[in-house]
Amino acid sequence: MLLQIDASPHAWLEYRGPRLTLVGAIDDATGKVPFAFFQEQEDSAGYFKLLRGIVKRYGIPLALYHDRHSIFESPKNEQETLEEQLEGKKNLTQFGRLLEELGITSIPARSPQAKGRIERLWKTFQDRLISELRLAQAKTIEEANKVLADYLPRFNRRFQVVPLEPDIAYRKWRNDFPLNYYFCFKYTRVVGGDNVIKFNGKQLQLTTGNGRVSYTHARVEIHVRLDDSLALYYQGNYLPFVPAPAIACQRREIDNSQIIPAEPKTNRIPYRPAPNHPWRKPFLTSVT
Repeated sequence: MLLQIDASPHAWLEYRGPRLTLVGAIDDATGKVPFAFFQEQEDSAGYFKLLRGIVKRYGIPLALYHDRHSIFESPKNEQETLEEQLEGKKNLTQFGRLLEELGITSIPARSPQAKGRIERLWKTFQDRLISELRLAQAKTIEEANKVLADYLPRFNRRFQVVPLEPDIAYRKWRNDFPLNYYFCFKYTRVVGGDNVIKFNGKQLQLTTGNGRVSYTHARVEIHVRLDDSLALYYQGNYLPFVPAPAIACQRREIDNSQIIPAEPKTNRIPYRPAPNHPWRKPFLTSVT
C-alpha cells in the first residue's frame, strides 16, 4: 500500500570506480526492496525508471512516501503562471504529473527521520552491499547493477517480513497498458503555420493523419520517452511526424559578364515650372 522511495549518493565502488547514486524503494509494511539500481546522479528520469520497474514487476502501488525534493514538488517560491491561477492549482512536476495520472497518492515527508525505514536501508546497504561489490571487484556502473540484481533476492529472502494481511495491494494493469504513454516527460507546444513544431533545437514536420490536413496553431503534446525517442499527441491521439528538412540558403551562380552595373547616384534638382507655365495659370471655366 505504501512504498518509500529515495536515492543515496555514495562511494559504492570505493576507490575502484566512479561515485554512484543508488535509487530504490522499500515496502513500508514488509521491508521488501521491490526494485533498485545504480545510476550516475539523482534525477527525475531515475525515479521514472524506478517506478516503471516496480509497475512492470508487481503493479501500481497506492502511495509513495518521499522527501520534499524539487523532483516531487514545485518550489514554494516559484511564481504561479496565468494558467495555474485560472485553474486554481499549482502545476505539478513531471514526476508529480506521472503519479496523478496513475492514481498514486504522493506523500511528502516532513523530515529525514519520518522516512526512517529507507534511511536505515541505505545504512545497511552501505555495509553489506559495498562488501558484495568489493568481493565481485565491480568497477563500472554496469558491473555494479549486475551485482545488485543478484543481491536483492537474497536480501529480501533474509530480511523481508510477512505482512498482517496477505492480500496484495498493488493494482494490476492489463497487457495493453501503454507504459510509454505515461512514463515519459510531457511538454506542450503550438504548431506553426507550416505544420512544423520546434522543440529543443529540432523541427518536427507533422504529416496528414486522423482525418485532419493541418494542425496549424493547435496545441500538441510532445512526449520525450526514457530512451530519448519522441512521440506527438493531439487530444490523446498519436500524430505521425518526420524530421523537417533544414532550410538552407541557396546561392545562385551568375555570370559576371551578365551583371549590369547600377547607375551612380546623383543629386537630382527638383523640377520647377516656368512663370508662364500652364500649371501657374488660373483654372478658367466657361459660364453659359
